Amino acid sequence: MSQSTDLIQSAQRTIRLELDAIEDLLQRINGDFIRACELILASKGRVVVVGMGKSGHIGNKIAATLASTGTTAFFVHPAEASHGDMGMITRDDVVLALSNSGSTAEIVTLLPLIKRLGITLISMTGNPESPLAKAAEVNLDARVAQEACPLNLAPTSSTTVSLVLGDALAIALLEARGFTAEDFAFSHPGGALGRRLLLKVENVMHAGASLPQVKRGTSLRDALLEMTQKGLGMTVVIEDDGRLAGIFTDGDLRRTLDRNIDARETLIDQVMTANGKTARADMLAAEALKIMEDHKISSLVVIDEQQQPIGALNMHDLLRAGVM
Repeated sequence: MSQSTDLIQSAQRTIRLELDAIEDLLQRINGDFIRACELILASKGRVVVVGMGKSGHIGNKIAATLASTGTTAFFVHPAEASHGDMGMITRDDVVLALSNSGSTAEIVTLLPLIKRLGITLISMTGNPESPLAKAAEVNLDARVAQEACPLNLAPTSSTTVSLVLGDALAIALLEARGFTAEDFAFSHPGGALGRRLLLKVENVMHAGASLPQVKRGTSLRDALLEMTQKGLGMTVVIEDDGRLAGIFTDGDLRRTLDRNIDARETLIDQVMTANGKTARADMLAAEALKIMEDHKISSLVVIDEQQQPIGALNMHDLLRAGVM
């Protein structure tokens, strides 16, 4: 058997063992999980996550996930907590302590102080009979039958299960709080995600003098001149009272040319698209993008409450803004 085959089989074995461990975890999402969620939801403070070694790395990620999904949380190293960082934790907080054995010395050392201060303690352990599990108000059972490590020593399946359990906790709390996409965006203001979730149509649309528009009764020739001058590949068509009548785009122009229509004699009313899709200025740019994608169009007119055009945008605008 070649070395490459051995490597593939080793990887597949690891993945199967971790999948089995997660499958077993499903059966243990029960009343204890509900109680843990209730304790966090009832808390007036933060969730303080502690863990040593690999559990600490997982705890760091769980704290970050909680913080970005509506549950204020941060990670405290348990060894540092014994040397001053315990002062970062208040009586209103909830401590989420991770330890596969449930007897990690640095965490067990903190238990008397946590109890004395009356701080709510939730444990996540692989041993429900351990000192940590017994000291906690509720224990989240993260036990595994076998580590993926062939020596059954290196934390592998156990850390995967803890990570998945932490994600389950964060998402259950997110849904219980009614956390929205806009709330999420305020936790992620940087990069593409922030732009996608925070940017509104009014931030990217063309408005004022840069908005191409003509009135009903305008000749197709003059409408094309307006389109060329404004460079958006479209023009808005308005009624005499300023309300939206329709839109004429490059796509409409191609279809018009196929009909051998005289641009000087034809009125824009005859070739425009009436009752097209529109957007609102306060709509998320990502929502406008979805409208375009769902209806296979490349431009949108932005209207106000009186149905009057106040702006326009196209796919290129969304691309430049980083929404796509």
